[in-house]
Amino acid sequence: MIEQNEAMQILVEACPSFEDQWKQHVEAYGNDVLYAAAEAFAAHLLDRFQTGYTEEFSAIGTAIERLHTDGTPWVQEFATVGVLEGIQNVWSHSTTSPEVFVPFLGPKSQSWWRGLNKFWSGDASNVAAES
Repeated sequence: MIEQNEAMQILVEACPSFEDQWKQHVEAYGNDVLYAAAEAFAAHLLDRFQTGYTEEFSAIGTAIERLHTDGTPWVQEFATVGVLEGIQNVWSHSTTSPEVFVPFLGPKSQSWWRGLNKFWSGDASNVAAES
């Protein structure tokens, strides 16, 4: 199982262009405050997308899927509330629709993405990922 202290490293391995920002985060906070790191990661992905550098996105989608399928319950929640919701929030405050990121996600992650969309649209009746 992927543990909490491994979650961001898996994302950084999939997205080496984020490594310097991750190192700065670790110097400032250690391997803690991961939700802040996830927000910075989402902003980094937006910048990469807007400048046409999406070559890492398939690997990133695979890494997010791994967090959902192989992570502890904390890691799974972080993948959804930290990473996916971070992307949705950061990207929605730009000219880029967060929905353009969906094709890079695996099936479990796409299911959680749709659940977040339902929740934010006011339908909190069933936001859990479909089995």
